[in-house]
Formats: sequence, structure tokens, C-alpha cells
Amino acid sequence: MYIQRLIEPKLHEIIQKGKSVLLLGARQTGKTTLIKHLHQADLFYSLLDPELRLRLERSPNLLGQEIEAYKTLNGLEHSPLVIIDEVQKVPALMDAIQLLIDNRVAQFILTGSSVSKLRRHSQFNLLPGRVINFHLDPLCLSEMTNAISDLEFLLLYGSLPGIYLERDLKTKQLILESYVKNYLEEEVRGEALVRQLGDFARFLEFAAIESGHQININNLSHELGVSRHTVSEYFRVLEDCLIAEKIEPITTCETRKRLTKAPKYLFIDMGIRRIAAAEGTQLSSKTMGNLFEQFIGLELLKILRIKQPSAKLRYWRDHAGPEVDYVIENNKVYTPIEIKWSETPTIKDARHLVKFMDEYHCTAHAYIICRATKPLLLSPKIIALPWQELPTIIL
Repeated sequence: MYIQRLIEPKLHEIIQKGKSVLLLGARQTGKTTLIKHLHQADLFYSLLDPELRLRLERSPNLLGQEIEAYKTLNGLEHSPLVIIDEVQKVPALMDAIQLLIDNRVAQFILTGSSVSKLRRHSQFNLLPGRVINFHLDPLCLSEMTNAISDLEFLLLYGSLPGIYLERDLKTKQLILESYVKNYLEEEVRGEALVRQLGDFARFLEFAAIESGHQININNLSHELGVSRHTVSEYFRVLEDCLIAEKIEPITTCETRKRLTKAPKYLFIDMGIRRIAAAEGTQLSSKTMGNLFEQFIGLELLKILRIKQPSAKLRYWRDHAGPEVDYVIENNKVYTPIEIKWSETPTIKDARHLVKFMDEYHCTAHAYIICRATKPLLLSPKIIALPWQELPTIIL
């Protein structure tokens, strides 16, 4: 069963214009399925194939020779469409690909699940108008038509396409457990991203448990028995492997001097987070409320990437107490959002939103995302919105 993705129209439009594309996303978010569904490639290379990978590592220029041979044998006058899956596995290919694009030899769709090695070839991503970057997330609410009412499922098992389509709970659990194990073995050990895999495994559990909270590097360093630098590097690995997203705080205010400067990190999928945190499925209401807050943050990130890619998701917290869970920043205008597990939020739940709107240039409305069945107007500027209607915030 194929699931229609919201990113498809933009991706199709760019490819139809003859531009090359770099599609980034964590493992099993559906990148390969998507690109194969959109376009029939002239040539397809999967760098997960160890034999192919070794051949191109030894001689990256073989790629150009094979493409030229394909054009000649098939009498092509146009540039063939070439898909290279998991391109980060052979970063030396990036130079060859750049040359082939510049010389109009081929058009490329590249996919990748890690950017650590691609950073060494940063010039490639800066080619103006030639390579367009896209990001594919796990499924968002608008793509999961028959799971829209099952909030507990989404909080516990996440929204990777394979998990969403699988009906057996035991199989879902096994797939997620395998995902986390393979991530450690293939992405971290295989790419030699860290020296001590045991230390990183313990860090991964702590990072998952602390997902959605302000990160205290000093405390985490003490708890793990590693340096602050090592902890920071471990978080960079999570970001580079597209497993976690950093949420930066708003740190400027005319009236408040003690705003939090520590970032939050969100694991890109709730199921992956639960397995990494070594949690079961019987969780307290308080824990579910915390997971709900993280889930909404992830959904906001997905929506922004598709509808407002220039916008940023932030949060706001004063050491004295006031805190707003998420703030959408777009051209220095803010949309503050609070997350409540409640089914019947009141204006008291919006007190921090009121303080925030008094101090910043905000949009017309602030929102409380909750489990209410219908939208509620709590004040002229504050709306309590059912979580199912979250996509309507960003039009």
C-alpha cells in the first residue's frame, strides 16, 4: 500500500523542471518508496549494496562513465534521470556528481539518511539553482487518515510508514527495537562516528528520556561520566543522523533578563524515542502528557517544513517561571502555542500565553493544543484547538 506524501507536488515540480534533488530523512521514513513512485529512473544505484559501494569508492569516476555509456547505448539526447540511494555511504561521489550536473550530463535524485560525511563536501549543497534540498519526515497527521483518532497509538508507536501500515502490535515493537539496534550498529559504529559505542548507547537512553526538556550538558556529562565536549558531540551525531531535532529558545526580550538559553531536543519519531528510552507501553497520565507535548512539537516541525520552510520552531522560558512550549517564528513575528493534556482547558491554562503576547510582536492568535473535541475560544486572541486540527494553524 502506497501512502500519498504532502511533499510530492513540490518534489515533482522541481524534478519536472530538470533540477537535481537531495532528499534527506532518517532511515525508514519512505524516501526510496517516494522517489520510485514519483519517477521512473533511467539508472538506479543503491549504496546499501556493499559490492556497488566498494566499486564506486575505489573509482568514483566510474559513475560518469556508466552514465555516458547508458546515454550512448540508448541514443539519448536529454540528460538521464539517475537515482542514488543513501549517497552519504560514498561521500567521494559528491565531487563526481557536482561535475556531472555542471556539465549537464545527468539529472540526479539523491537520498541520504546522514549528513555527517556530506558536510565535508559542503560546496555541493551551495550550487545555486542546481541542487534543491528536501526533507522527508515520518508520516504527519494529514497523511495518516485512519489513525487520526488513535492518539495513544501515535504516542507509543510513532508514525514511521512501516509501523503505521503494520497491524500487529508485537511486530510493531520488534520493528522499532530492530530500528534502534541497527541505528547503533550501522549508522554509529559503521560510520565510525563515536569511539566508545557503550558510552553512546547509555547517552542515547538518557537523551531519549530527556527528550522535550531543556538540556543541561553539565548534569548529563556528570551522569554519564564523560566530558561536556563528548556530550555535545553525541548530540551532534543525533542531529547529523537525522534522529533528533534541536529546538532553540527565544533569548531576547526587552523586559526579561533571565531567559533560558539551553536547547531542547526532540527525537524524530515517538516510537523510536520510547524504545531508545527503554520504556514500556503502560505509562502514567503525566508521562503521556509529556509525550503529547513532544508529539505536537514534531507535528509542528513537519507542517512548517512543508508549508512555511523559512519559519522556525522555538520555545520560550523565563527562569522565574513563565514558559511557552512552542513558538513559531516567521519574519520576527511569533505564534505562541501551549500544549495541554486536558480535554477542557480554561483561560487559566493560557496565562503564560498572555504574558508572552504582552511582550512580543505576535500574530492575531495564540493557541492551546489539547484533547478537546471542538475548538474553544478562551479569549479574543486565544483559541483552544483539538490536536487533530493542528495543521490548520499554518495555512
